[in-house]
Amino acid sequence: MTVNDEYRLGPEDIIEISVWGDEELAREVVVRPDGGVSFPLAGDLKAGGLTVNELSEKLKERIAEFVPDAPVTVILRKVEHPKVYVMGKVNNPKVHVMGQDMTVVQALAMSGGLSPFAESGNIIIVRKNKDGSQKVFPFDYDQLAEGENLKQNILLKPGDTIIVP
Repeated sequence: MTVNDEYRLGPEDIIEISVWGDEELAREVVVRPDGGVSFPLAGDLKAGGLTVNELSEKLKERIAEFVPDAPVTVILRKVEHPKVYVMGKVNNPKVHVMGQDMTVVQALAMSGGLSPFAESGNIIIVRKNKDGSQKVFPFDYDQLAEGENLKQNILLKPGDTIIVP
């Protein structure tokens, strides 16, 4: 794995931060929606977008004047982002944490598949653009099941919502 492939922290991730030799400087922290975290002696700092090693180095720099040369450890306890949403007539509508690349079919499978009353030919994927507008992608499960129009099984992006009518 290269440095660019390392996991980057994001909102709602749970991390454990500890400073060796000081029990008062050990705690679990949740990354805020703005990507920030707060830690004693370091104050507020940006964690979102950083690797655990990068965050550890930033924390070490911030607390160095109070605790010189103390090893700082950051452990990722629970991954809570990025997320995709599956709703409507599936057997188990839910929010999925994307641990890796995920396609529409994979998200539907993780939601228990389509319910018997689903309109399998009229599924849509809603994606919010950076400018706040939304883009809708049609998805026809029946075509895909017949081996047709495979390109519609797109890779999902964080925040995508699959709606099964």
